[in-house]
Amino acid sequence: MEFILPWAERLEASTFGALMRESTLLYPTANLLHLAGLVMLLGSMILLDLRLLGIAREVPLPEVSRRLTPIAIAGLLLLLLTGFCLFAADAGPLTGNWLLQLKLLLVGLGIVNALLFRASWARRLDDWDLRPPPAGRLQAALSILIWCGAMSAGRLLAYI
Repeated sequence: MEFILPWAERLEASTFGALMRESTLLYPTANLLHLAGLVMLLGSMILLDLRLLGIAREVPLPEVSRRLTPIAIAGLLLLLLTGFCLFAADAGPLTGNWLLQLKLLLVGLGIVNALLFRASWARRLDDWDLRPPPAGRLQAALSILIWCGAMSAGRLLAYI
């Protein structure tokens, strides 16, 4: 993380970093939007992953995926944007925080897992319930663990 520290310190010292720290509206607004993005991403992903694990089989899996995936993507984009804003307010110290490092690792793993899932299984969702692939189900279960872990690490950042 030492190679990132100079950049993080410049970001924190920038006009944008100061504005995020000192504004009575910007930081709280970014924090609330970050929470909204979290709900969009985590809510959608958990519902989709639970469906992949076999819950609510009466709802066609391709339809669930088609409806929830755009919400999850919008939530992720909102999280990334607002996360950068929140980071700018205290970038130097946060860079060395093991919880932030864990959160970023889990977010990266979550994104990679989702992309791999799409590449591997997206065309086979129609017959998922007839022959659910064990590897696909494992990915769905891992997705829940990864995203809940990222959320937990992020929420704990305020306290540690």
